Amino acid sequence: MGKGLKGLKSTFSVLALSALVIAGCSNNETSSNEVNENQKGAMESYSVGDTFKATEEFELPILFMDQPTYPYKEDWLIWDHIKETTNVTLKPTIVPYSDYTQKRSLLISSGDAPLIIPKTYPGEESAFVSSGAILPISDYMDKMPHFKEKVEKWNLEDELEGLKQEDGKFYLLPGLHEAVWPDWTLLVRTDIFEKHNIELPKTWEELYEAMKQLKELYPDVTPFSDQFKFNSTLNIAATNFGTKAGWGFGNGLTYNESNDEFEYTATTEEYKELLTYFNKLVEEGLLDKESFTQEDDQAIQKFVTGKSFIINGNSQTINLHRNDMDKTLGEGNYSISKITVPGGPAGDLMAGSRLENGVMISSKVKESENFDAILQFIDWLYYSDEGQEFTKWGVEDTTFTKAEDGKRTLVDDINYNGLNPEGTKDLRVDYGFSSGVFAYGGTTELLHSMMSEEEIKFQEDMANRKTVVAAEPPIPYSIEDREQVTLLSTPLKDSTDQNTLKFIIGDRDLSEFDAFVKELEGQGLQQYVDLANKTYKEYKESK
Repeated sequence: MGKGLKGLKSTFSVLALSALVIAGCSNNETSSNEVNENQKGAMESYSVGDTFKATEEFELPILFMDQPTYPYKEDWLIWDHIKETTNVTLKPTIVPYSDYTQKRSLLISSGDAPLIIPKTYPGEESAFVSSGAILPISDYMDKMPHFKEKVEKWNLEDELEGLKQEDGKFYLLPGLHEAVWPDWTLLVRTDIFEKHNIELPKTWEELYEAMKQLKELYPDVTPFSDQFKFNSTLNIAATNFGTKAGWGFGNGLTYNESNDEFEYTATTEEYKELLTYFNKLVEEGLLDKESFTQEDDQAIQKFVTGKSFIINGNSQTINLHRNDMDKTLGEGNYSISKITVPGGPAGDLMAGSRLENGVMISSKVKESENFDAILQFIDWLYYSDEGQEFTKWGVEDTTFTKAEDGKRTLVDDINYNGLNPEGTKDLRVDYGFSSGVFAYGGTTELLHSMMSEEEIKFQEDMANRKTVVAAEPPIPYSIEDREQVTLLSTPLKDSTDQNTLKFIIGDRDLSEFDAFVKELEGQGLQQYVDLANKTYKEYKESK
């Protein structure tokens, strides 16, 4: 009986072992099948320099920001050529520019977002990490050879470090630039400056002196009237005052290297000095008070009709202003130019990152049978030299030609941003190329290839004269802390924005700056700063 039981146990053991082996084989087969299912359409061999072409056609949903300056067209050449080259048909969900950020959030939160979500700026992805709605793309770098190659070649590892969340992963594929690329600055009426032998200012103090002369010569003119609610000017000026403001205010924190900790930007002496400078301009009638409240069109009208001589802008807006001024002042009766951003008390500095807005990928992509192919497609389109040239310039011999030395030229009847002003068609409006949805990053050569000689000179002057401010260390909050940070940061920024305006236009005297800081402290300022520094120190110690 005992012997029989022992034999029975042995039989059961063999059966159990067999079952485990069978189960193991079954699991392996399932795992293998899942991998195979996710590889449908993917190229078996795909590396740097390869053109991606799916082995089977498939459709890929993408969120599309519809710009009013080049509204979406179903028959754009870019759609057809993407399909012809890659076997991928993009299916856009069209969202107006004005509603893009809000609509993107709603689509992601509801689970209805397309698989590809472009036009996302670094930091904007953080809100979607805790829900698991966004793919931790850093887990799949081995499938994106062009992205990896540019990161390594251009030493972008430190910049990418700033994108990492608490789990050590990043969830955004940013546009990658070979070098910092400045664009925004002041546009000035150079004909007026030259007429009165006023030198173009190299510092903000020189700008003040120049505007005083202009005010004496043209008492009915306010020399500087701005657009963008003054946020762009505050951004570029703040760097040279050793602080952050306007579009660059960000999370309101500035890293103090000497103390190895973060402080709240709006409480610093540098921020107060910035406010004091612009308040002086307003008080002396040199800066239009309406710059902080007027619509952009109002500021532009003042500039193009000669009611102001200075406005903030970039390489695109300057050409739009020239078109308007040809009509209002007459061609040849004026001249305007971008000036090198003035230096300030902190030096001749330039803030900026080599990371641009980029792409989030919905985590639903992992369920797609085309998962690998989708990652290869994104890698080729956004990060290969070939893909980047295509999304910017279009199709060779159709929208542009290329000489033996590599120089690209738009064909005779196509214009882009003043490169070929006689062209009757526009590269973006009529063909869909060089749009904010696809054209991110690239080599400096590619970037410069689409610039006028005037713009290249501006870029070179900025590069030669300016020192780039070092990137700040990251603050990778936990999910729980991020919620607390949002609750604390919103009222602090609202109060800062309101009082920044009041101090500059004179509605609040700068003698009350310390009182303003006390008000911020009453809104949880110290808790916000302490949480940031605690997170930063823990992150630093864990490295």
